[in-house]
Amino acid sequence: MISQAVSGLRVGRETVRRFCQSGPWGLRYAGLTGSGFHVVLRGSGWLVSLDEPPVALRPGDVVLVTSGADHGLSHAPCRLDGLPQVALSLDQPGPGPADFEFLCGAYRLDHGQVHPYLTVMPDLLVVSPDHDRFPALRSVVDLLDGNAAQQAQAQSEAETEAETQSQVQTPQGASVTRSALLDLMLVHVLRQWMEDEGAQGRPVLSDPVIAAALRTIHGEPQTQWTVARLSETVGMSRVAFTRRFSSVVGKPPMTYLRDWRLSCAARLLRETDASLAAIARQVGYSTEFAFAGAFRREYGVAPGRFRQTGAHPRQAHPH
Repeated sequence: MISQAVSGLRVGRETVRRFCQSGPWGLRYAGLTGSGFHVVLRGSGWLVSLDEPPVALRPGDVVLVTSGADHGLSHAPCRLDGLPQVALSLDQPGPGPADFEFLCGAYRLDHGQVHPYLTVMPDLLVVSPDHDRFPALRSVVDLLDGNAAQQAQAQSEAETEAETQSQVQTPQGASVTRSALLDLMLVHVLRQWMEDEGAQGRPVLSDPVIAAALRTIHGEPQTQWTVARLSETVGMSRVAFTRRFSSVVGKPPMTYLRDWRLSCAARLLRETDASLAAIARQVGYSTEFAFAGAFRREYGVAPGRFRQTGAHPRQAHPH
């Protein structure tokens, strides 16, 4: 289930940034639709949230933001609303080491949805990596740090070349590498957290009947589901099932099914060379035309164009 939940995020824009802070400092992260994390590389600081007491952070700690909750990082305990919104420009490290250095990685979803498996977990998790049990984590962090440096260099070159109307491309394969590293980081941290928490760390939806329906949708998006067929799989009437599903998930079953299919399709477009007709069949559309129309309405661009450019046409600024 962890792998499925993480794979559902790949339709989002991936970003990795390195922050260097000194003196009295604080940053607030708000408005993320997706999942991400912070990794403390140097120094100590505090995780600040809306409803929980501040949590002390030390080198190596990972803050996992499961489904985009507003939060902040600061040199000292404080109120979240007292922190400035994170700056959009990449940090430029000074001549010497900063007091506090950390990586910020995220999948930002302009479309699609965070997997329910993540939404029922605590909003913010703090994990101190156990490198004896999860030795790969150290390597993943090092590779993410290198990728962030590569991204910062490409951004700096692009800003310089913009003065001459030239365009500098991100090094070939950088985005693919970044996605793979984000996946590994999220999976390893989630697995350690759940092992550390034992049975209490196993997220479950509040309603086992709706959880079963979601497993059915996620496992068989290609099936021609109707409300009647889905309700039959869980032994409920159509009316009762629709009401219960909407209450638990936040949207009607057919709306959720459509969103999940298109999210799966967007991931397949980015990660495979399958034809549009083949992808349409894999996600439950009877024709390529019907699939293309639904995709365009949701993403604002035709699926072929989405694949060619790798673009997210309704972009927001990165986390």
